[in-house]
Amino acid sequence: AFICNLLLNEGNKYFQAGDMDKAIEFYTKAIKSCKDKKVLAIIYRNRSACFLKKESYANAASDATKAIDVDAADVKALFRRCQALEKLGKLDMAFKDVQRCSTIEPKNKTFLETLRRLGAEIQAKLKTSFSTDSRVQNMFDILLDEESDKEKKEKAANNLVVLAREDAGAERIFQNNGVALLLDLLGTGKVEMVLAAIRTFAGMCTGHKARAMAIIHMVGIDKLCSIMAVDNEEIALATSDLFQCVNDSLTGGDRRIYGKEEAMVLDAGKDLKSILMALLDMLINKKVSGYGRDQALNLLSRNVPRKNKKDTDHSKTLFTIDHGLKKILKVCGQIPELPDQLPMTENTQLIASVLLNKLWDDLRCDPERDNYREVCDEYIKGKFDPNDMDKNIHAINALSGLLQGPFEVGNQLVGRQGIMEMMVALCGSEREVDQMVAVEALIHSSTKLSRASFIITNGVSLLKDVYKKTKNEKIKIRSLVGLCKLGSAGGDDYSMRQFAEGSTEKLAKQCRKWLCNTAMDTRTRKWAIEGLAYLTQDADVKDEFVEDEPALKAMFDLAKSKDKTILYAVACTLVNCTNCYEKKDFLPELVQLAKFSKQHVPEQHPKDKKDFIQKRVKKLLKGGIISALSVMVKADNTLLTDQTKEMLSRVFLALADDIKDRGTICAQGGGKALIPLALEGTAIGKVRAAHALAKIASSCNPEIAFPGERIYEVVRPLVSLLQPEREGVENYEALLSLTNLAGLNDKLRVKILKEKALPEIEQYMFEDHDHIRLAATECMCNLVTCKEVQDRYMEDGNDRLKLLVLLCSEEDEKLQRAAAGALAMLTAANKKLCTKMTLVTLQWMEILQRLILHDQPQIQHRGLVIVYNMLNSDDNELAKKLIESEILEILSVIGKGMNNPKRQIVIDVARTCLTKAMDLGLIKPFTTPS
Repeated sequence: AFICNLLLNEGNKYFQAGDMDKAIEFYTKAIKSCKDKKVLAIIYRNRSACFLKKESYANAASDATKAIDVDAADVKALFRRCQALEKLGKLDMAFKDVQRCSTIEPKNKTFLETLRRLGAEIQAKLKTSFSTDSRVQNMFDILLDEESDKEKKEKAANNLVVLAREDAGAERIFQNNGVALLLDLLGTGKVEMVLAAIRTFAGMCTGHKARAMAIIHMVGIDKLCSIMAVDNEEIALATSDLFQCVNDSLTGGDRRIYGKEEAMVLDAGKDLKSILMALLDMLINKKVSGYGRDQALNLLSRNVPRKNKKDTDHSKTLFTIDHGLKKILKVCGQIPELPDQLPMTENTQLIASVLLNKLWDDLRCDPERDNYREVCDEYIKGKFDPNDMDKNIHAINALSGLLQGPFEVGNQLVGRQGIMEMMVALCGSEREVDQMVAVEALIHSSTKLSRASFIITNGVSLLKDVYKKTKNEKIKIRSLVGLCKLGSAGGDDYSMRQFAEGSTEKLAKQCRKWLCNTAMDTRTRKWAIEGLAYLTQDADVKDEFVEDEPALKAMFDLAKSKDKTILYAVACTLVNCTNCYEKKDFLPELVQLAKFSKQHVPEQHPKDKKDFIQKRVKKLLKGGIISALSVMVKADNTLLTDQTKEMLSRVFLALADDIKDRGTICAQGGGKALIPLALEGTAIGKVRAAHALAKIASSCNPEIAFPGERIYEVVRPLVSLLQPEREGVENYEALLSLTNLAGLNDKLRVKILKEKALPEIEQYMFEDHDHIRLAATECMCNLVTCKEVQDRYMEDGNDRLKLLVLLCSEEDEKLQRAAAGALAMLTAANKKLCTKMTLVTLQWMEILQRLILHDQPQIQHRGLVIVYNMLNSDDNELAKKLIESEILEILSVIGKGMNNPKRQIVIDVARTCLTKAMDLGLIKPFTTPS
């Protein structure tokens, strides 16, 4: 008993100190050593309180019940169980407990208030429940009635979708034999009914693990796959969303506590594995449509590779490589022009390449990468057959897929004996499809300069021959792109042009001609943009391209089309035209040294200078680039890769460089398009997009640039720029933007503080750079109305207030104005700061006098407001010290001045100060001579 009481007391101490984990630890030990039932009930009751604080409501209810079992009239335990049950959503049981509490203590206001509140909640829930029940039944009746007209049935089906999105509605549908009815709807085969059923299932599965598992078992994974396989884009997309909802719920998307029902929620691992296998099987099933195949690939891309590399478990990736890598390669190898191929869309092969790349990136060690390479090598070698040309071109096309995905894997395979020879042989084939596949493979394999130089010596003449001889436009354009790519192997280095003067301009002219030819299919015109993506590294080509309005419009129209495989090439072209790629800085001394030692020195094209870039930007803005970028940003995440997002971010930043263009960007929806780019993607891409947002928000009205709730989404990217490793211009423009936002409303100020921007802003107020220090001080001036900021200035042991007072004495008038404004608002908000201000520096009186004698009325006004706040601070000694100083004379001179519209606000505040001094009895009223 002694040990038990000792442990109980220790637990109580920790509970009072707020350390719930330690308190639970000691209470648990006390329970094990306690034999007295009454003491045991007290311990359980106390541990229940700890669990309540930790929001572990199921445990809190369980412990309270054990205490009540000993003493049914234990009011504390009853009320704690009531609180826990309410949080668990068991309102009727919670109501019974508080009812017993109020019977035992009828005058307790807390019990009576809880009783009233829970009664009202139960009534509301019953009302909703009954109305939901009747609505569900009504929908079912309409859908089951064969005589109901089509419009009425469709309306009922859509209402069912809306209802399933509410938890109460989803549960009612489930309980009322809804799954069987929804299966009947799927059986009708009518698009509207199938969509309604799938979307209803998605609503029922969202955020509810138990229900999601039940639906998967009742409907069947194969059934869902067969629906996703239908040749209807909308149905395929809706089924993909359903699979995603199921995956999220089964992998931890469901955060609710089930209590006793938890035992019913089985391990979801087996179902998740079955779904993964079913999706991999869909990839090579000829009965699956192109849309279904795209969605299966998308689901694999989204859910197999780890979202966070810190997570050590990548077993799904290893499983997919073992059971599905060859299936993905088979999809990459398909040639739509040949008979008996898998159904595909324009996007399928690129989505497969993206998945190959994501799987490769998710591997953690060399043995895993070696296994990946071996599977690819084995697959491609296994397809080579001297007697079957179709198999050979399938292997080369699969290699093209690897070259567009994990390039280093594809590049290694290209170097294997026989591969390049096979490409050369296919180029010389009489079959056009062989030539087309070979040319594409040559293009993809010449991505790196080392490989390009090898192909320049071996393959340029080959591509030229194909280009000259073929009459097929599709092959002609691909050969041209190969030549474009090889011709631009030196990048933007003017001294490393591969072809004769004027050749690249001729190639570009032909690409622009094809681009504008709307009679050609989209896939072929896409290659024209691929060509321009390489050729626009030449500044002459850039200038001609932006001048060609029809070509620009054609490219932007294609960027907005359904074929999203074009995004990367368009982004590359725009990056080249705006010169926003990463540039190496060369020290003049090193350049001289390189020239002296006869080493290669990169040269800049004369048309790559700033004024030419600015002209190109203006042309692009006039041509409608912003609307095209806005559409591109909304593309499916699988095709809009992080690299593409980074390029789009760079383009936006280049477009926003000139302050005069920012209004145009806002008016065309550029601000809205930038937000997702600043929140997701590569580290560099997010910084570039955030910087573009900062440029816009610092010089445009943020409420117009980011209408509605979007304005709050801008805060986080801007705060991310307040890091020491960011460039000074990024820090400065982020501070300007935050100043603009902080000046709008309290909600935005609170959002800035929630994003932990305050310490960073304070840090920049100490900055040596004049512009950054000014921007940080102006931002702080707009934030000081927040109580959290005022409290920081009240804290001891820091120089915040001292810095603000000293900044008021700086020579820079803008800085003085901002610091004095902040000080005026702080001293008005907290009277204690008036006294603290006099303690932080001995120069406070001199600084205050300089402010109230200032030539600028705005600064003078702020100084006089500080004086008034000090007189009004309830610190009589401080008020006396002010009036005994020269400040009284200054106030008198200003107050006695003639009324002047330009300085009236200053005169009025000085007079108010004098009146306050009279009220305090520190000076006598003015007397007029008789």
